Amino acid sequence: MIPDSTDKLARLNAKLEEYETKLRGRMKGYRGVIHESAMSEMRHQEVMVLKAMVADIKKEIAALEATQ
Repeated sequence: MIPDSTDKLARLNAKLEEYETKLRGRMKGYRGVIHESAMSEMRHQEVMVLKAMVADIKKEIAALEATQ
């Protein structure tokens, strides 16, 4: 293992845990978008962004592990 990739992998795993924790917190009580409610749409956008960030980090971790 290359030290740089090991460090990067450790940082990515820490970020993944952080964003998964945030996502779990936002999902409590989440019922989807209640139309004509700006607050509901903002919460939905936040959940979607967190889901995308988690997916991207997982993809990057998988790519790093595949190259090792």
